[in-house]
Amino acid sequence: MKKLVFIGAGSMAEALISGIIENKLLSSENIWVTNRQDLTKLDRLRAVYNVNTTYNYDEMFADADTVILAMKPKDAAAAIAEIKAYLTPGLLIVSVLAGISIETIEKTAGKSLAVVRAMPNTSAAISKSATALAMNQNVTAAQMDQARQLFDTVGFTAHVKEEQLDAVTGLSGSGPAYIYYLVEAMEQSAREIGLEQQLAKDLIVQTLLGAAEMVAKSEKPPEQLRLEVTSPGGTTEAGIRVLEQHGVQRAFISCIKEACAQSKKLGNMLGNDAVRVRRLS
Repeated sequence: MKKLVFIGAGSMAEALISGIIENKLLSSENIWVTNRQDLTKLDRLRAVYNVNTTYNYDEMFADADTVILAMKPKDAAAAIAEIKAYLTPGLLIVSVLAGISIETIEKTAGKSLAVVRAMPNTSAAISKSATALAMNQNVTAAQMDQARQLFDTVGFTAHVKEEQLDAVTGLSGSGPAYIYYLVEAMEQSAREIGLEQQLAKDLIVQTLLGAAEMVAKSEKPPEQLRLEVTSPGGTTEAGIRVLEQHGVQRAFISCIKEACAQSKKLGNMLGNDAVRVRRLS
């Protein structure tokens, strides 16, 4: 990778910039960033990471071999149409746009492109993302390796089929929010049973970290790990009984399925927007 271009300067773009520079995958002088109109954000990225920022597409795309589409999904169709003249067949296009298919990107650009879709999550900000990558037939093995290296700088990376990305979005893309929702409930219960806020936070965080590591390292399935903690007539059994009475496990399953369905719905809507933009351009 010689020169990397970011279209969009939001939190995911910043997480990747930070990870790339920290892991010495690419020097800051070879990273270029632009956005729609927020000059203040570009100035901050330049000050913090010493990257190049510009609204001059000729300068930005000159000799670039990789571009990351990191704008808001609602702005994607117009943004891609605006830069389509610079999207050449040899350029690797990496999209972190939730719900926007490779086909939609190619149709908006009006040409066949080498595209990798990525579904990271917000834990990329601390280099703990779970990211899934899907590519089309135009992506070479070397380009896919480049894409994987990019996202390895912010966490774990897996290769999936594009049709699996809506499921990934529902499971791990939105996943951090589900955990935060659980933590909210645990913190509220801690207050109600008389534990100080910081003590409760420390206990909750370590409990989550420990449980996650147990799942990661143990050969036992989560159900068995749970049963081993659940002694007959004990405190855990009493707590689990209440969760079962309220259908919490089923609610989590429905939650993930609904998020997956919403990802598909948004993808269809954004695809229709792209068609309209292309007709106007």
